[in-house]
Amino acid sequence: MLNNKRETLNNIKQDFTIKDLENISGIKAHTIRIWEKRYNLLEPQRTNTNIRYYSHKNLQKLLNVVLLSKNNFKISKIAKMTDEEIFENSREVAFKEGLNDEAINAFKLSMLQFDKVLFNETYNRLLEVKSFKDIFKDVFIPFLNYIGLLWQTDTVLPAHEHFISNLISQKIHIKTENLEQQNTTSDKVFVLFLPENEIHELGLLYLNYELVLKGYNTIYLGQNLPLNNLNYFFKHNTKLCFVTSLTVQPYEDKVEDYFKEIEEILQNTHHDFIAIGRKTNLIKHNTYNFNVSFFDTVTDVLKQI
Repeated sequence: MLNNKRETLNNIKQDFTIKDLENISGIKAHTIRIWEKRYNLLEPQRTNTNIRYYSHKNLQKLLNVVLLSKNNFKISKIAKMTDEEIFENSREVAFKEGLNDEAINAFKLSMLQFDKVLFNETYNRLLEVKSFKDIFKDVFIPFLNYIGLLWQTDTVLPAHEHFISNLISQKIHIKTENLEQQNTTSDKVFVLFLPENEIHELGLLYLNYELVLKGYNTIYLGQNLPLNNLNYFFKHNTKLCFVTSLTVQPYEDKVEDYFKEIEEILQNTHHDFIAIGRKTNLIKHNTYNFNVSFFDTVTDVLKQI
């Protein structure tokens, strides 16, 4: 994780426990303590009750150390470097070998510190060497998977997840808007929406971008759509493919009822339906009277389109 030389990040101070450092860096707390004691790599502070905590500068340094150690630098050699040398070597490694890892580390810190400037700087640097498709596949998807793990370990708050998700969402919207100025090459129309009370939108947003990139016409309806709204589109003779993604909603005991309602709407029509998400495994072996396909991930969908 390179150091952008800010004294504070958006003036937001955040302290980290050693367990936070473990979750964020992927290095076991025991190993971090060894690096700290044997090599003086980190300088924790203590509360009035003698509880250790680490500053964001400690976190930055640790992420840089991890990047170097993953690229054949021995810890004993890293320990002899000044902070500036660690930074310079990390930057060199990032551009030669570990750009994806470095970017993910930068996005980690931008999320934890609510630092949109760092996010945008990192994203723009990636755009210089990668396509948006590759950025999403190689960086954003692993990063979002990582956020899920941090959520499970209570390292991040909903505010962190919402902040970073909105920044990524902005990038998808911009790329999609640029493409939508071009004429579509297909008569088939994809209608994308999320179930009621479902807010996890990034996967569906990205699928919309990919569909537009492939020349399809799309209608993106977004979050929280009641199923009875789908009937409106039957007024047109266009061949439709409805697409939804299930992350949290509907709850597992309601998934079957949800698809029965979809069946009532779409049976006796010529339209298709795509459902994405691991929750579809609960009902994918059922028989339905409409054209429905189930996929675990957006990547799986793109392989078939």
